[in-house]
Amino acid sequence: MAERYDLAIIGAGAAGLAAAQYGARANLKTLVIEEMAHGGQALLIDTLENYPGIVEPISGYDLAERMRAQAENFGAQFLAASVHAVKKAEGYFVLETSEGAVESLTVVVATGAQHRHLEIPGEDAFIGKGVSYCATCDGPFFKGRKMLVVGGGDAACDEAMYLSKLTSQIVMIHRRDRFRAQKALAARVLANPSIEVRFNTVAREIRGDSKVRSVVLENLQTHEIYEEPFDAVFVFIGSNPRIDFLKDTGIALDEAGYIITDCTMQSSIPGLFAVGDVRATPFRQIVTAAADGAIAAHAASMYIDELKGQAYH
Repeated sequence: MAERYDLAIIGAGAAGLAAAQYGARANLKTLVIEEMAHGGQALLIDTLENYPGIVEPISGYDLAERMRAQAENFGAQFLAASVHAVKKAEGYFVLETSEGAVESLTVVVATGAQHRHLEIPGEDAFIGKGVSYCATCDGPFFKGRKMLVVGGGDAACDEAMYLSKLTSQIVMIHRRDRFRAQKALAARVLANPSIEVRFNTVAREIRGDSKVRSVVLENLQTHEIYEEPFDAVFVFIGSNPRIDFLKDTGIALDEAGYIITDCTMQSSIPGLFAVGDVRATPFRQIVTAAADGAIAAHAASMYIDELKGQAYH
């Protein structure tokens, strides 16, 4: 028979690690399943300076190491494996993993989302060296510098507006002839004197040495190709939540494919919670992901008490 847990957490980013700490501290038998390195998107952050209480900036890697050690110290267990499917049977969730089946009374999905990439030369090489997918994370490093924003949806417009507070040199490109963002948001961008918008334009290559120096752009109407100097490239062309293993569960998703939760982080499936970037949320930061994890672990503990008839009323 598969080993049974009170709380199984899929994903070891900030949200998953926070859930692990709070679950283990609540005396739940807690397992964290991660197929790659623990830390998630935080591992891409070279200098983290906006996490509450951490005055001296640290790397995302160092924060993840501390969070894992903390969770382990409270008794959380870790398993290096991929989760292929989640099913519910006889009161337990059964997680089919690359290392065998795991059974748990509750599940927290903390698998995050993958930023869509431009898939152009230089993009991967300069991630963390001028190429970013998070304006609030990395924008302050380029204060007063020239930045390129790629995208035309709500996120791209929101992030461009944020970056325009840091510099008056924003160029925003979109491959279509108009934004797909909400009209009011698009109008604010177009009226912003710090943002130069170029429609029908795409990035073809990112160039640099130890960091981004320029971008090769193409005007899709005239087919003119030109190189222009930039200090940073911010890419906001959407992201894909990593939830393939839930495809047969019938879990409720929003229009973009993110898991819909209530205020306790519980999904439409009782006992299954979603936290961090994988859920429908208006703001994606390490601090909000950690808060999600803490709330979900607390809610999972109360859910288990209800199952066992031990709820405090």
